[in-house]
Amino acid sequence: MLRAGAVLSVLSVLIMFNGCTVYGEHPVLTIADATGGIGFEQGFWHDIQAQNWNLLEQHIAGNFVYVTPTGRLERVAAIEEIEKMRVSDYSIGDITTEMNGDTFVVTYTITLHGGSGFPKPPQRRMSVWQKQKAAWVIIAHSVIGTS
Repeated sequence: MLRAGAVLSVLSVLIMFNGCTVYGEHPVLTIADATGGIGFEQGFWHDIQAQNWNLLEQHIAGNFVYVTPTGRLERVAAIEEIEKMRVSDYSIGDITTEMNGDTFVVTYTITLHGGSGFPKPPQRRMSVWQKQKAAWVIIAHSVIGTS
């Protein structure tokens, strides 16, 4: 009888802590830290803000396309354009992700601060992330406009 009581006590404690985590939320500081569409996008913008160009380029597909209101840019021109941004701070909102097989489509609004030329209202953006070999890479990114 004592043994059954001990088992019930242990089970009660385990049930109480079932939803708790020992470790806090792990912040996404690079794309390699990410585990899903939201994390990929947070890592993407963190790398841009921190000017981690080598890390960022490792996660940009060879056939990457960047579409802006002024036109379409292929990988090399897109990276040059992104490097010119000089983002000092950003905030992401209204983020949604859709996964289809090995692809994430991420849509969101972003407010950028830093270099000249950033629009004041948030911009609507969309990214497409795809798993290629053992890594996730961004294959398309577009600036849809301001919200």
